[in-house]
Formats: sequence, C-alpha cells, structure tokens
Amino acid sequence: MNTLKAIISRRSIRQYKKKKVSKEEINQILKAAMYAPSAMNYQPWHFIVLNKREDIDHLFKINPHAEMILKAPLAIIVCGDLKTEMNIDYLVQDCSAATQNALLAIHELGLGSVWVSSYPNKDTVEGIKKYYEIPENIVPVSIISLGYPAEEVKTEDRFNESRIHLNKW
Repeated sequence: MNTLKAIISRRSIRQYKKKKVSKEEINQILKAAMYAPSAMNYQPWHFIVLNKREDIDHLFKINPHAEMILKAPLAIIVCGDLKTEMNIDYLVQDCSAATQNALLAIHELGLGSVWVSSYPNKDTVEGIKKYYEIPENIVPVSIISLGYPAEEVKTEDRFNESRIHLNKW
C-alpha cells in the first residue's frame, strides 16, 4: 500500500475479531512508531503492550469513553518520558507522531485500530499511572485499541479547500 492511500483509507475500527495479533506484528507496529519524528530527535516514547484481558478491560474502568477496548485483543499505551523530553508540549507532539505512525503500520498489516486519548485528562492519566505502575516521570499520552477488524468503515472525502489559506489568512 502506498503512503497516500494508507493515510486516506485508514479509519477508526472499533469492532474486532477474536484473533490474536502476533508478536512479529506487534514489533513491526512498535518499530514504525519509533521511527516517528521527534523534537530534537529525543525520541521520548515508551510503549506498554497489553495482551491480558484483565489489563485491557481495566482501561475502560479508567476511561469510560474507551468502550471499544472491551472488544480489542490488544492495546498499546503510548507514553512519554519527562526525563528525556522535559517540555510536555513537545513530549505530547512526539508521542502523537509515534501514535500516528503506529496507526498507519496497523492499517498496512491489515489490522484495525482506534486512537483513544488519555492526556490531558488528569483522572485518566493518574488512573493509568496507578494501575499500570508507571514511574512518576512517564506520562501516558494515548492508547491504541487494535486487532483484526470485524467491521468495515468506508472512507469519506475529507478534503476541504475552504480550510486552506495561501500566504496569509
């Protein structure tokens, strides 16, 4: 799949088959995430891979807007290290770029995913840090729910020329 096709055709998938994602696929996804651009090339990301039902389901208890997690065979918590990147704004941008790379790799592999926010919701961030025993300097930025898709979501045309401004507003 070429890059533009992947970007345009990737959609949020919230229904999953009960089929395991292989360790090789997980490593490909995380490798793609780690190739994201980052401010000053600090690469502050860390990833918590959740493959146990209890640990995945607990995310829903922490974030009740993440009901798709309950059907996912796998979840990844994308975190940033404040010792590596001390500016939270850059850290969030870096982890967001890593999340997007992961979403595109997931799509390329024929899997489905949805990006679930955690940061900046203080309750969600603290709940994740406490339950998953995350060190103080690590910030959970996003969650990726993923698995083999059990639904097909059609691509819609999102190109909107009225949002483009040339040289000045």
